[in-house]
Amino acid sequence: MRIVYLHGFASSPHSNKARYFKTKFDQMGVPFEAPQLDEGDFERLTITGQLGVVERAVAGRPAVLMGSSLGGYLAALYAVRHPGDVERLVLLAPAFQFSERWRARFRPEDLDLWKQQGSAPFFHYGDQTEQRLGYSFVEDADQYEDAPDFGQPALILHGSEDTVVPAGVSLAFAAERPNVRLELFQSGHELTDVLPGLWKETSRFLDLDDAIPKIVISV
Repeated sequence: MRIVYLHGFASSPHSNKARYFKTKFDQMGVPFEAPQLDEGDFERLTITGQLGVVERAVAGRPAVLMGSSLGGYLAALYAVRHPGDVERLVLLAPAFQFSERWRARFRPEDLDLWKQQGSAPFFHYGDQTEQRLGYSFVEDADQYEDAPDFGQPALILHGSEDTVVPAGVSLAFAAERPNVRLELFQSGHELTDVLPGLWKETSRFLDLDDAIPKIVISV
């Protein structure tokens, strides 16, 4: 087993969740990789470009994909397009219906201005700086399906109080797919206040519950 972790929008491989899961999987001796999805060029970020990064990280070898928010949506898109490379998925508040919900965040006149100017400023949580994002991000996202219909076993972990991607999005997705199990937590979109619970469900789903950690840390 190996894990490829996909971070969220304007985040990084050093996010709290990525670091937490890396520590846990390292203790179990499970290889863990979290690529930088914008490759250091946030302004040119697109869904298509990020899928290319995922493809290079997976490198044609079977992997479990984990993804947070936009990263969860990317994992689902990739699983549909590369079914032989993805064994299972763990999706944290996955941003299904991405293009539709993204456009709904902005007033039409703001989208028009963004398109006219070519880019707009966004706060990049990974770098803790304001960076510009090209309008091609919006146009590129329109070509991708709202709910990628992958066939691999999947676990969705979602916060019942999520105001960014409402839990109902994942509820509707899981209800139509027998290969998907959903666990709700009393939390918001970030889920950082329920990390032990996320790990408990993830390790159970990946059959790590009875595994003996390869690294034992004594306090």
